[in-house]
Amino acid sequence: MTADPAPTPALLPAESDLVRAARGLPVRHTPVWFMRQAGRSLPEYRALRAGTAMLEACQDPDLVTEITLQPVRRHGVDAAILFSDIVLPLVVAGVDIDIKPGVGPVIAQPVRTVADVDALPPLEPDRLDFLATAVRRLVAELGATPLIGFAGAPFTLATYLIEGGPSKEHARTKAFMYAEPEAWGRLLDRLAVSAATFLTTQADAGASAVQLFDSWAGVLSAADYAERVLPHSRAVFDALGDRDLPRVHFGVGTGELLALIGDAGADVVGVDWRVPLDEAARRVGPGRSLQGNLDPAVLLAGRDTVDREVRRVVAQGRAARGHVFNLGHGVLPDTDPGVLTHVVELVHELTAR
Repeated sequence: MTADPAPTPALLPAESDLVRAARGLPVRHTPVWFMRQAGRSLPEYRALRAGTAMLEACQDPDLVTEITLQPVRRHGVDAAILFSDIVLPLVVAGVDIDIKPGVGPVIAQPVRTVADVDALPPLEPDRLDFLATAVRRLVAELGATPLIGFAGAPFTLATYLIEGGPSKEHARTKAFMYAEPEAWGRLLDRLAVSAATFLTTQADAGASAVQLFDSWAGVLSAADYAERVLPHSRAVFDALGDRDLPRVHFGVGTGELLALIGDAGADVVGVDWRVPLDEAARRVGPGRSLQGNLDPAVLLAGRDTVDREVRRVVAQGRAARGHVFNLGHGVLPDTDPGVLTHVVELVHELTAR
């Protein structure tokens, strides 16, 4: 009598295609996930969030767990991204912030003086029990699917604090950076500690990778970024120490900064839709993987356009050490969820090894 073959052992998140692509290792297929995959494009998200404010939802482990899992169930993506908000560490620390529909985060008392910088409350780790609880629950639910931790980078958090809310020019931020260099350094030092605390809490609770979002770094020159911002982003990644998990770094409009963004400590450089991935690979160099970079607006076009552009991104991504397929920014609210599912299936089909 022949014995039944031993069952194939389940993969661990550390052996997932996402983690392997981030490290430039062979994969079964190019991994796919989408920035803002958990959110307004999903009817189940809108139903669950009804009557609950964004920042309240982000601090409820039950809601965080369910919202984070929704796109994994629906789309079959290769990673979950923690449902959170870029300003949440500031809110938890005690900064008065409200997210106004159609506007974004609005700061009650913007940072405009040196005294305002020194008055900012620190983020105490013991206030993040809700976050650790949510991450532990997600890791248990996700099994072999990796969870990506999330935090906003010091510069982008500084822009919200100084501008008082979203801005196109970020003129107040840059003026403060130039006029008050010492206070600027102290501000970004504090924000780096906050971001590091937020990320290490997620890493220690079981996240398999982390992404630092520097959404508005593209408003800076390469020289200003290198001197006044990069050291603080590097401090966030350095604070992760020898924790064995890939670091992803992403910004919008950062084509001229891609090599520097990598130098801040990233294993994976996120690329928006403005720079083709083969050119991004040249700028970043062979030592890092790339993430991106389908234009989110393409998903609002017809299926033929979507398929053509997905094929182009996949082909150009082969120039990188490793490629994580994603959008060049977040999923737009009007995106048909079925199109996202189709993109996942198409990328998997095109790249199956």
